[in-house]
Amino acid sequence: MDLFEYMRETNMEKESPLAARLRPTTLEEVVGQQHIIGKDKLLYRAIKADKLSSIIFYGPPGTGKTTLAKVIAHTTSAEFTQINATVAGKKDMEEVVNKAKSTQGMYGKKTILFIDEIHRFNKGQQDYLLPFVEDGTIILIGATTENPYFEVNSALISRSIVFELKPLLREDIKTLINRAVYDKEKGMGAYDAVIEEDALEFLADLSGGDARHALNAVELGVMTTNRSDDGKIHITIDVAQECIQKRVVRYDKTGDNHYDTISAFIKSMRGSDPDAAVYYLARMLYAGESVTFIARRIMIHAAEDVGIADPQALQVAVNASLAVERVGMPEAQIILAEAAMYVACAPKSNACVSAIGEAMKTVEETGNLPIPAHLQDAHYKGAAKLGHGTGYLYAHDYPNNYVEQQYLPYELTGKEFYKPSGNGYEVKVKEHMQRIKREAKGNKTNE
Repeated sequence: MDLFEYMRETNMEKESPLAARLRPTTLEEVVGQQHIIGKDKLLYRAIKADKLSSIIFYGPPGTGKTTLAKVIAHTTSAEFTQINATVAGKKDMEEVVNKAKSTQGMYGKKTILFIDEIHRFNKGQQDYLLPFVEDGTIILIGATTENPYFEVNSALISRSIVFELKPLLREDIKTLINRAVYDKEKGMGAYDAVIEEDALEFLADLSGGDARHALNAVELGVMTTNRSDDGKIHITIDVAQECIQKRVVRYDKTGDNHYDTISAFIKSMRGSDPDAAVYYLARMLYAGESVTFIARRIMIHAAEDVGIADPQALQVAVNASLAVERVGMPEAQIILAEAAMYVACAPKSNACVSAIGEAMKTVEETGNLPIPAHLQDAHYKGAAKLGHGTGYLYAHDYPNNYVEQQYLPYELTGKEFYKPSGNGYEVKVKEHMQRIKREAKGNKTNE
């Protein structure tokens, strides 16, 4: 490298965003993610021993996926190449593979290929990598914010170890913020800035575990705040609020966070927690989720987890679905909140789910069993000759509009699919069914 190239790289580093300048070069400098890079963990040992196999880093933005890749780049003896799937194509990969083959053949060195945003590659692009990952021509490091089990080819997944990175803890974010403010080499210590404790706590909380989000706010605060009378730049709570603005809710309507949030919403209604249900409803609405999608989930839940324990729940859910389509946002949020909280507070029963599930299983196992002749259609000419409808007892001719007779196929005599729970309206249903059967047997005995 000549002097001109050295000065150019040095200047580029100085002009880089704070989050990039603070990026560690050793494992010891990494903050957080101890569940995968603690000293007794597989990834830590593999990096230290320079014995990496293909891996995929999966986690929200700002949790250190690229950071860990850069640490590997600084510690490995292998060639390290980086591409971004948002702009790279097959030609770029071909160049990397050809160079990797040459490097391996001439120098016996392996090549690590880091692909940021790997989920952006289509199936064909991902398939192209397979044989070269398989034969060891390249060691793949993929980084993605999306669940790789949804977005990355299963063949690549099977040849890689998936490491999930978690949002950083508040204490981790505070460590990084202090490093950013006071570190004179990589941080902004040369600006002689100080951050007040309440501002530090605020940024650590409002960053939502995203280190980049917090560091960008710190950089903006230092660069745009005038010096005080003491000659220092003070990052106060007011400055912090201005720089970070409001919290950005992470929610991708096509990604796994979408499924996690709707799952939490449904499970909160099922668990009879209206507070949690309305909270997750608010998160979805805040992120712009479709009100019709939410309404559909409430209808399904009303039938699946409330059922006959409160038949009114399904009516409330259906009416809410119709109403939100006619009203629209923002008022639709009130309608959805009413429906969600009603369903959450309703008595619960999954007896309908169990009944249809067991019935479907029985049909699958037994096929089309003969329908009892007395239940078969007797309205067409010649039905009587076949015995269809003969012996049928009309329920309304008997007390309580009930009479004992065989309704199920004879092979399933005594089989029960619907078992009312002891909750809500199903208590009355259970009592009613027991009473009419009991009285029918009594009437039959008296005869």
